[in-house]
Amino acid sequence: MNSRADNFYADWRERRRAVAALRDDGSAPPEKLLQAVWQHQRLQRDKLKTADGQSVRVLHPGFASVEGGPDFRGAVLQFANEKPISGDVEIDLQTSGWHAHGHDKNSNFKNVVLHVVWEEVQSPKSKTQSPLAVLPLKNFLDAPLAELALALENESGLPENLRGKCSAPLRELSESQLAELLHAAAKVRFQNKADAMLARAKNSGWEQALWENLFRALGYKNNIWPMQNLAETKPRWTRGTNSAFEIQARLLGVSGLLPDELTRAQKNSDTFLRRAWDFWWRDRDEFEVCILPREVWKFHGLRPANHPQRRLALAAHWLAAENLISKIENWCAVEIPDKKLLASLHEIFQIERDDFWSWHWTFKSARMIKPQPLLGEARVTDLAVNVILPWLWIRARAGGNEELQREVERRLFAWPVAEDNSVLKLARQRLLGTSNARVLKGAAQQQGLMQIVRDFCEHTNAVCDDCRFPELVQCLKSKAQS
Repeated sequence: MNSRADNFYADWRERRRAVAALRDDGSAPPEKLLQAVWQHQRLQRDKLKTADGQSVRVLHPGFASVEGGPDFRGAVLQFANEKPISGDVEIDLQTSGWHAHGHDKNSNFKNVVLHVVWEEVQSPKSKTQSPLAVLPLKNFLDAPLAELALALENESGLPENLRGKCSAPLRELSESQLAELLHAAAKVRFQNKADAMLARAKNSGWEQALWENLFRALGYKNNIWPMQNLAETKPRWTRGTNSAFEIQARLLGVSGLLPDELTRAQKNSDTFLRRAWDFWWRDRDEFEVCILPREVWKFHGLRPANHPQRRLALAAHWLAAENLISKIENWCAVEIPDKKLLASLHEIFQIERDDFWSWHWTFKSARMIKPQPLLGEARVTDLAVNVILPWLWIRARAGGNEELQREVERRLFAWPVAEDNSVLKLARQRLLGTSNARVLKGAAQQQGLMQIVRDFCEHTNAVCDDCRFPELVQCLKSKAQS
C-alpha cells in the first residue's frame, strides 16, 4: 500500500484541514480536537491519572452533547478502587476554564464528575482551580498530536438529505476514475485503523490489541466502550477457565449482565442461570474490581440478535478455542479465491453450536424453534475490514513483510460489499446522486465513501459552503483528460 505521501487523496485531506499544523512542542490543540481524542479514547487508557495522582478507568466516555451543557453526557468512570460512578464530562484546555466559562454557576453542569483538560498549569491552591477531579491528557495520548489531528479532527453538522455540489462532477467521472477515488479514500481509512492498532500494540502486545478490537466490533455502535473495557481486563478474568461455558459465566458476571434473579418463566434460561451462578459466585469477590455497572450498557434500539449477552457468549467460544489467532494467521498465508474469502473467514469465527445461545436471543426470550447462528456473514465482513485485515496488514508492515502486506491489500479490495447503513445511504444520494446500493462495488468502496463523508461532508453544511471536494474532484477529472 502506498504511503500517505504517495496518496493523492491523503494530500487532499491535508489541504482541507482548517487548523494550523500541530507539533508536539507544547502547543495546545483546538478544543474540538481534544473532544475528539476523548470521544475516540485515543489515550493510553491503562495509565490515566488525575492531576492529584489518582488512577482513572474510563468505563464509558459518555455521549457527545448536542444541546449545550457539558461536552459528554452519561460517562461512567472509576477512580482508583472505588465503585464506578456515572456523570458528565466537561472538556477545556486549562483548569481555569471551569470558572472562566461560568460552569461553576451553571446548573446544567451540576452532574459533571470529571474535568478533562489539555494540561494542568495552576497551583493546587489557586482560587480558580476546578473543584472536580481533573484529568490532563497531554502526557497520555496514544500517538503524536499531529497524527491525531489528521485522524480525528472532525466537526458536527452532517448535511440533511440534499444533493451536494460534488454530485455533478462525481457523476462525470468514469467508472474507473470513481473507483480510483474511492479506493484512495479507503486506503486512508484502512491505515487509520491500522495505526490505532499499532499504538495499542506498542503498549499491550499484538494479541491483546486484536482481542480489544474484536470485542469492540461485537459491541456495535452502542456498546463499543463496555466491550473494550472487558477486553482490557481479559488477562485477569480468563485465568483458570477451561471451557466456553466457564468463560461465559465469568464474562457475564464481570460485564454485570448476569441476572440476579431467575426468570421464573423460561425453564431453559433458569437452568443456565443456576449453572452460571454456581461457577460465578466463587469468583465474584476476586474479580470485583473488574465488574462493570449495568448502566454502561445500552439496549435501546438493539436487535435481539445483537444483544450484548449473546455477543459475549460468542466471544467466550473464541477465547476457549485457544487457536483462533493462529487460524487467522494461517488464513492469510494460504491462497484463497476471491469468491471464497468471506466464507473462509466466516468458517473461522462461526461456532458450530451453543447449547443455550444458539436457541435464545436473551435470557428472557423463549426458546426458538430452530437454532440461529451466533454470527452472520454481514458481521464477518465488518470484522474483516475493521479488525482482521488492518491487524494483519500493520503486523506485516512492522515486520517488514511487503509480500504479506500486498496480499492483505488485495483481499481488502476484493472483499464483497458489507451491510448497508444510514451513512452510506445518505452519502450515495448526496454525492453519487443515486439510492442504488449496487453502485458501490465492494466493501472498500463503501469504506472510501464513508471516509469522504467524514473528511469533507461533516465539515460543511447542507449547501456545501466552503467545501473544496467538488473542486478537487474536478481536478481529478481534468488530470485524467490531460
